[in-house]
Amino acid sequence: MSAPQTVPELIETARVTAKAAEDQIAAGASDAEVLAGTLALEAIAIDTFAAFEARSQHHFRRGPFARKLKAQLLEAGEADLADRIYSYYLAVNVLKHGMGNSHRDLWLSKNNMFTVIQAPDGFVAQNGQAGLVDVTKAGFFDGLAAAILEAHAFLEGA
Repeated sequence: MSAPQTVPELIETARVTAKAAEDQIAAGASDAEVLAGTLALEAIAIDTFAAFEARSQHHFRRGPFARKLKAQLLEAGEADLADRIYSYYLAVNVLKHGMGNSHRDLWLSKNNMFTVIQAPDGFVAQNGQAGLVDVTKAGFFDGLAAAILEAHAFLEGA
């Protein structure tokens, strides 16, 4: 059994996988291929943030990881990083759960890092249907990866 990957190693692996999904979307020979690439990219984003959270949770006693990380970053004068990492947390939460508080908060934030899709009340993405955050927008995954690496460095005191 090999040693668990570090956060930077996880991000590098995820970047390679995300690039393959982005290439599939860009090639887009058919709607089905574009959708498959989009769904893969959504899953990669969710898994990447979850792995970061799991490997970083030990920095906080208990409670909501993303809120505590945001508060610590703000306290340290890292407002831009706090906003970026929390926005990506909300985006990933929307990809996982659909409509709800995270979607509302992200929608109201008028964040321009990515496109949030407004949907009818009660919308839940079904299998084979993309979610409410457009992960195909140029730079979505690279921005997520960069924010995670910066937050990781902050937490590790680098």
